[in-house]
Amino acid sequence: MLGHSHATSGALAWSGAAAALPISYLTFPVVSGGHLGTVDLVMGTFLTAGAALLPDADHPSGTISHVLGPISHVACKAISWASGGHRHATHSFAFVAAVTYGTWAGVHWLGRWFTLALVFFLLALAVRALNLCPPGEGFRSYGTVTVLAVAGTFVMDQWIADKPTWLPFSVGLGAFVHLFGDCLTDHGCRLFWPLKIRTCVPLISRTGNKLETWVLSPLFVAGTLAVLWYTITHQP
Repeated sequence: MLGHSHATSGALAWSGAAAALPISYLTFPVVSGGHLGTVDLVMGTFLTAGAALLPDADHPSGTISHVLGPISHVACKAISWASGGHRHATHSFAFVAAVTYGTWAGVHWLGRWFTLALVFFLLALAVRALNLCPPGEGFRSYGTVTVLAVAGTFVMDQWIADKPTWLPFSVGLGAFVHLFGDCLTDHGCRLFWPLKIRTCVPLISRTGNKLETWVLSPLFVAGTLAVLWYTITHQP
């Protein structure tokens, strides 16, 4: 699937989970009561959209590769080499578990600077994937991404907790939804890596085809907005 489709499906998954699941399912350590506030709900939507790009860190030509210019491109090339290529280690349940636990560990042991650095990176991914910047791989593109991500991080810094208990769930959910989307293509994913079993349900014959770009992605966007509106207007 295209980066835009991954991002919008991640946003929809977060908004749906926040609307349907008790807060104890969204947080770790578990919060036993209350509900997710409107600000956290909206922040989580954007951050999950960015997190839905994380498995493509193994793709030197993917959306994530050029999000921060040469820095992210070199990093993706290294990750691709270390993980065995595209749709191998980073497209597995093990990777989902790793980024979820890694987020929890960073938030709780490293504190606010880790949280803000992660927020910046996820916002940069969301900006790039949602086409909120000029196209291409040049400075005009990744410079715009950087400026918008810095501005968004500054805004979220005013609202986000030092240790947001919902952030690990957001990151893990985004990565998981990415795997689900890629399993709908004929190439599939090695969900049980390092086993060589490849899972696929080929409903999308080719990445970027008309079904994906003209039907699925618009539905993801419309669904996200509808669920957010319903959740916000019906909160006690």
